[in-house]
Amino acid sequence: MPSLAILQKTNLSELDDPRLFREFAYVDGAWTAGSGEGGIVVVDPASGSRIGTVPKLTADDAEKAIAAAHAAFSGWSLRPAEERRAILRNWHGLVLQAKDDLARLMVQEQGKPLSEARGEIDYAASFIDFYADEAVRLNVETVTSHLPDADMQVMRQPVGVAALVTPWNFPAAMLTRKAAAALAAGCTIVAHPSSETPFSALALAELAERAGFPSGVFNVLTGSAATVVGAMTKSPLVRALSFTGSTEIGRLLYEQSAPTIKRLIMELGGHAPFIAFADCDLDGAVDRAISAKFATSGQDCLAANRFYIERPIYERFVAAFAERVRAMTVGEGMTDPDIGPLINGRAVAKQQQHVTDALERGARLVTGGKIASAGPNFYEPTVLADVPADAAIFREETFGPVAAFAPFDDEAEVLRQANHTETGLVAYLHTSDPARIARFSRGLEFGMVAVNRTKITGAPVPFGGVKQAGLAREGSRHGMEAYTDLKYICRDLG
Repeated sequence: MPSLAILQKTNLSELDDPRLFREFAYVDGAWTAGSGEGGIVVVDPASGSRIGTVPKLTADDAEKAIAAAHAAFSGWSLRPAEERRAILRNWHGLVLQAKDDLARLMVQEQGKPLSEARGEIDYAASFIDFYADEAVRLNVETVTSHLPDADMQVMRQPVGVAALVTPWNFPAAMLTRKAAAALAAGCTIVAHPSSETPFSALALAELAERAGFPSGVFNVLTGSAATVVGAMTKSPLVRALSFTGSTEIGRLLYEQSAPTIKRLIMELGGHAPFIAFADCDLDGAVDRAISAKFATSGQDCLAANRFYIERPIYERFVAAFAERVRAMTVGEGMTDPDIGPLINGRAVAKQQQHVTDALERGARLVTGGKIASAGPNFYEPTVLADVPADAAIFREETFGPVAAFAPFDDEAEVLRQANHTETGLVAYLHTSDPARIARFSRGLEFGMVAVNRTKITGAPVPFGGVKQAGLAREGSRHGMEAYTDLKYICRDLG
């Protein structure tokens, strides 16, 4: 539980380190308002009040930032890996020291409960720590020569400037997961945070500056995504682009990046099934179902969206789940509730649309189902039972605190239903049958499968999906490889 002193802070001017609140973009080692007119107002989703304003950079501003990153690339990439590791370690330590302030910034701009925000800062720091060590492990690989009098080597070299486009739901962790891997590999970065949550990224840039990253190596560009990211996809100097967001925007960036043949790393939509068989530990499965659904108020690509429960335990499972949901607290993030605000009114409208659609198709409302009394951006945690397969909530990601349940009778049926999605990111399976675990682990068409647990992420994990859930992986050594090219060298020994 956060300390009382942290809970009592109600103004960003009261941060222990006020310099972490930056209303400028960070380009080539300097804080700048850019050349654009006006700015982007950032609001607290809980209250609707203004937090601050960030610059609306122009395409020319973005191109200058990309040029600065390109100019800094040679020096950074040729710097000994041990030195890159040391700077990353400095950054890691500074992030942890500033955890309370960073968490509070995140609560104000994103809305998530304070304990979750503090947990995200730990998660964000873990990627910096992991890739600091990986920086010195990008070793030359020797190949057994098949040619006489020839010596062969394969090495990994950084691709160049990497563009990082991060989402609003994890504004710190999604930046560090991308940036730490790219920087450890020897790339320089130009990052564009969501305009709804830019201050977490700018605070991380402030700490990166203190950590010792040279000018031009670490850049954060605020402004319209169409303008800033458009300049990134257009530029031939940007050699890799990493994006976390919707499948629809991912398709657009894929198309825009085609003329310059960029390396693409994409973590796109999810539509996670949660499958529980009658032989599972029911109480434990309910606990894990709650965690899988309601983290970040359901605004998580890993959130369970479709709950398939085997018929013999279906009613008991739904009843136990609903009992837990009715006891949840809803409120402003600094009070550390179970459910915070959704990011904006569009998110609230989607919850209501999915609930209304399901009820019109014959679903049963067990609890919730309306905007909460805490404010217009708060939605009650909701449970729908007997949801038909053609309901919108079973066909697309909800991204909010609505849980939809349906019973099933056999393995083939539920496997077919679970795989009926193009966004195969994660699936949750609960059963005590080892043979069934093996069958479903192979049969589920998802990049990640969680068996009898919810928490599966972390810096050593290759995070990503299959089908239209994304490209490549983030985290683990594979996440660093995405920012490198393989070079083969064959040297004559004659």
